[in-house]
Amino acid sequence: MRPMQTGGSRSGEHRWILHIDMDAFYTSVEQRDQPAYRGRPVIVGADPQDGRGRGVVSAASYEARTFGIHSALPISQAYRRCPEGVFLPVRMSRYQEVSSHIFRIFGRYTDLVEPLSLDEAFLDVTGSLRLFGSAEAIGRRIQTEILTETELGASVGIATNKFVAKVASDLRKPHGFVVVPPGQAARFLQPLPIERLWGVGPKTAGRLRQMGLMTIGELAARPQLELAAALGPLGAHLWNLAQGIDAREVIPEEPAQSVGAETTFPEDTADPVRIRQTVLALSEGVARRLRVEAIQAGALTLKLRDETFRTQTRSVSLSEPTDQSRDLYRTALMLLERFPFSGRKVRLLGVTASRLSDLRGSRQQLSLELNPVGAKQRRLTEAVDRIHARFGKGAIRPASLLASS
Repeated sequence: MRPMQTGGSRSGEHRWILHIDMDAFYTSVEQRDQPAYRGRPVIVGADPQDGRGRGVVSAASYEARTFGIHSALPISQAYRRCPEGVFLPVRMSRYQEVSSHIFRIFGRYTDLVEPLSLDEAFLDVTGSLRLFGSAEAIGRRIQTEILTETELGASVGIATNKFVAKVASDLRKPHGFVVVPPGQAARFLQPLPIERLWGVGPKTAGRLRQMGLMTIGELAARPQLELAAALGPLGAHLWNLAQGIDAREVIPEEPAQSVGAETTFPEDTADPVRIRQTVLALSEGVARRLRVEAIQAGALTLKLRDETFRTQTRSVSLSEPTDQSRDLYRTALMLLERFPFSGRKVRLLGVTASRLSDLRGSRQQLSLELNPVGAKQRRLTEAVDRIHARFGKGAIRPASLLASS
């Protein structure tokens, strides 16, 4: 791992903050995994049921947005607006897997990474300039590495604070790149509509328009006391943002304590083959995330909810840390045998790996390298991971795992 200088603002210096936002992340992953979907309107969310669906849209591709489809739109309306669209279910474990890869790219340049969601984050690269060059150079490298390694586009905003960087990243999507130089934040914000300010929703925007304020520049020109009198503390907050002032630090997220996945069956089931296949799929997904994040699990928990909504868990410590699907699956099957089914059907299953340890530079890594059988298994697993990354999780599956049950 390369040495890295990190930290917040320094006396006499301004900070350099990047906001990186993936472009139409969920649908872009679907279009990447299924090339036949590229160029077509893709909608991820609830089942439209020929226009009778009751859920909402989770994400819409840029092609779908031309039909007026957007997140949180009722899925029935989305279907009526674009019945020829490709409607897909949410594959959260897949999006988490790709997100882990993207965040590993962020970690190459700074330890100060604040996730906002699976597909966006703030990065403070102030302490990384000596190693990697200017903030713009770092932003370009990250954008290029994301595209090269994941085939996905990202938009980058760079400024001296979080708010301005966030606004900048949203201006030229998709694959945008906007740098706001030091001292230029207020001028950059001036022509933008007041809705761009954090904290301005429809209600507040209506009140500001009644005051004759349509743009951020018009709000910035008013006295702060006037805005505070009209809107209370929110008024003073908005005035600061309009001046390009935002002193908030980038706050890294604490390392995950566990990695898990769970699924609810469309219909409760007592079919042992289906149950084992589901345990296999969950174990594979968890193991793949462990490998992506270069961590291993020292304990495993199996969660089961039956048709009466009774939820039970069983846990066990592993003989040695692992990130291999085979190990997690066999352990999960052993835990499954500990549940007293009593003829009840299964509604939900979940697999969670815990007691996580970093594989890089660990004794486990050394033992794997010295163990020919373990090294061969790892090379095979890595080859399967590369196929999954390129063609999707359904492209290949180790049938020997099911056979071993």
